[in-house]
Amino acid sequence: MHFRIPNGVNVVMGHTRMATLGAARLNRNNHPWATPGFALAHNGVLWNDRILREVEELPYTLIETDSYIAVQLLEKQNPLSLQTIQEMAEKVQGSFVFTILDKQDNVYFVHGDNPLAIFCYDGFYLYASTKMILDQTEKRLGLRHGGEITTREGDILRIERHGKCLFSGFRVTNHHTRRGCVFSGWDELEENEE
Repeated sequence: MHFRIPNGVNVVMGHTRMATLGAARLNRNNHPWATPGFALAHNGVLWNDRILREVEELPYTLIETDSYIAVQLLEKQNPLSLQTIQEMAEKVQGSFVFTILDKQDNVYFVHGDNPLAIFCYDGFYLYASTKMILDQTEKRLGLRHGGEITTREGDILRIERHGKCLFSGFRVTNHHTRRGCVFSGWDELEENEE
């Protein structure tokens, strides 16, 4: 992928998507989604998006992905804040890391049970699903990071435009669906797998 960052741009948000729901050839299904208040990308799979659309009485959309439910929940709770992000994260079920960029160029990382790696540089950050991806990117670009920011499941990290970091969190429910069964936590998964 080749891209050019125009002068004066402070934040760039991108996403490469493995299509699980919604045809990737239809751009409306591809992340990040931009709204008047924020942009959002999701890494993972959500299982209760259809139920939430009904329960929350969200409007019909042509977007076919499970991920878009996060955008709709945040738009409904307008304006975007740590509180509304927390409420959204506690409603969705599945695997996720959400990345949200607000109008003031603050970036939020909402860390569910998917992997997340964030490297710090002098004045900027790079993030990806894994350190291996970032290591390969550094090698290709000739970069060397000065540090890492570590987050864990249940964390909400806000990196403000000028680099200040603020941690918040959400209640982790660990309800996952697999092969039509609902279970809580990974201990139960290991028992069921045997």
